[in-house]
Amino acid sequence: MTVERLKEILDAAGSRRILVAGDLMLDEFVSGNVSRISPEAPVPVVEVTAESHYPGGAANVARNLREFTKFASVMGMVGGDAPGRQLCGLLDAAGIDTTLVQRDEALRTTVKTRIVARHQQIVRVDRESQQRPSDEHIQHALARMRTTVGALDALIFADYGKGFLTQRFVDGVCAMAREAGTIVTVDPKPASAIEWHGVTAIKPNRAEAFAYAGAHAAGIQEVGQALLARWNPGSLLITMGDEGMTLFRGGREPYRIATRAQAVFDVSGAGDTAIALFTLSLAAGASPEEAAEISNYGSGIVVGKLGTATTNAQELMTSFHG
Repeated sequence: MTVERLKEILDAAGSRRILVAGDLMLDEFVSGNVSRISPEAPVPVVEVTAESHYPGGAANVARNLREFTKFASVMGMVGGDAPGRQLCGLLDAAGIDTTLVQRDEALRTTVKTRIVARHQQIVRVDRESQQRPSDEHIQHALARMRTTVGALDALIFADYGKGFLTQRFVDGVCAMAREAGTIVTVDPKPASAIEWHGVTAIKPNRAEAFAYAGAHAAGIQEVGQALLARWNPGSLLITMGDEGMTLFRGGREPYRIATRAQAVFDVSGAGDTAIALFTLSLAAGASPEEAAEISNYGSGIVVGKLGTATTNAQELMTSFHG
């Protein structure tokens, strides 16, 4: 892919309308210094110097999209608690449409707190509960999607296994998307037990792909073929950390891509960047191979940053030139 082709795709991406449906979270980072060990237990004492909050989970996928397009939106559920209000406020401030977010006073918004000292994550604290939607919630979401999907260029299912996505909802939305000709991509989670039949593309990481394929799969090529046979997606992109990515398409040889990461400080959110850029590139007219290359460059950039990071068009162009 040439620099000119990359610019053409990124220019087209700016007008694409993408919706992310999935589990919404709030990411909290508590940073500080460590100069001593606690007298109470053999653990470091962190003297807090800063706290920050970012959209997490499916909301972070939308945040990655927003760096490249004006038209990013989210669908999911949050609680009526302070973290839920804070998350929606962060999304609104970033220019991400939250009109499809359902707020339920009975729910607890998922918060993931990372304690960081000297650029190293010491511990992560999760505060969450399963967000199993009621029949009423599902019906409401399907009704809203019915009036929305035709205006979208692409839809991303961002599954973190917290309960918002159900088989009934996914099947209903996929049927609407096929009728509307809307691209549908998936960042899956084996724990949710959802089957992703006939979508445009699926992006599991290596551990997820092996979990789906089962113990009989001996290598990544066998895993890829097994998942193509299981779901029949247009494309299957398996991210493999420091080994890059492998793209599978029916009837073609696997397309292997070496990692572009120059340094790895934090892998938080790298998968979010990968699915966001892969989907956005497809919506902008890129081939699956071109979309995978762009996704790989973007992921390589964000793992070199601390925290739930994003990248942008200028950084992508610079990385590509490099």
